[in-house]
Amino acid sequence: QVQLVESGGGLVQPGGSLRLSCAASGRIYSIKTMAWYRQAPGKERELVASLAFSGETNYADSVKGRFTISRDNTNNTVYLQMNSLKPEDTAVYFCNFQTYVPGTTRDYWGQGTQVTVSS
Repeated sequence: QVQLVESGGGLVQPGGSLRLSCAASGRIYSIKTMAWYRQAPGKERELVASLAFSGETNYADSVKGRFTISRDNTNNTVYLQMNSLKPEDTAVYFCNFQTYVPGTTRDYWGQGTQVTVSS
């Protein structure tokens, strides 16, 4: 059974940096995209960044120029480098792997890691 295990969250001051990691345990095949989402208290979950199998990336406007998504295909791991963090980046961050299955796709989710930006 595939599980996504996240790490790297924590408390950081405004302007600081964090690097989130998400590794898939178990065999996972036919990955379409790897992505990071976040959910702040009282808000809906939103896409932060995605990385397609082709290498194409997509970022939320609010994080462009500050966050970078990358991957290690050998270990089925996706990273999110977050720089110049702001208090409004505070949220629970979830990783997502979407895979191809016959006729459709399947989503895997991590358990979430808390990121708090505060002085």
